[in-house]
Amino acid sequence: MTHHLKLWVLLATVLVFTGCATKQADVDYSAFRQHQPRSILVLPPLNNTADLRATYSVMSSTTLPLAEAGYYVFPVALVDQTFKENGLQNPGEMHQASPKKLNEIFGADSALYITVTNYGATSALAGGSVVVTAEAVLIDTRTSTKLWEGKASASDAEGKQNQNGLVGLLIQGIVNQVANSVSDPGYRIGRITNQRLLNTGTRGLLPGPRALKFEQTQGQ
Repeated sequence: MTHHLKLWVLLATVLVFTGCATKQADVDYSAFRQHQPRSILVLPPLNNTADLRATYSVMSSTTLPLAEAGYYVFPVALVDQTFKENGLQNPGEMHQASPKKLNEIFGADSALYITVTNYGATSALAGGSVVVTAEAVLIDTRTSTKLWEGKASASDAEGKQNQNGLVGLLIQGIVNQVANSVSDPGYRIGRITNQRLLNTGTRGLLPGPRALKFEQTQGQ
């Protein structure tokens, strides 16, 4: 019996490590390394939520993680203004512009297309927490090649433990919803989401040419 138990434990261990290795390996950076973007144009994000603030709240916190990753980032306000001056008034229209056209107009190596799928407070029954979820795709503007894609989410409920049971959870959720209706905590949570989405850690962007780690990643 002990012998069989050891075999099962060994098999389970192998499966766990195999699963972890598969999860880490499913991001293909070969196109990213081949094209090596130096500059990134961030398009105003598509908003698939009911909160009208989502687009510009999320867009406003994209520059810092991209710059810290070692890329030149085109000023997001100027990009938005340029689109509108050329007749593209909303993110849906802006995302329809061809990558090659973006290269001609802005001179950017790559364009980052972001879609916000969650933004704002959940229901009181769910604790009234604020959740921001975003997906992104990085496209080479010269060849329209997809270089990278990712998804990230953040919530202000992370790390919190409710000790008051269902009634306490409901009351706290209602309080949170009222507080969130007079402010925009999604801006702060959106910053965390963007850091997770665009950082140069696991599954994120590779370090850019201005990053100290750039040379280290070239041979990997």
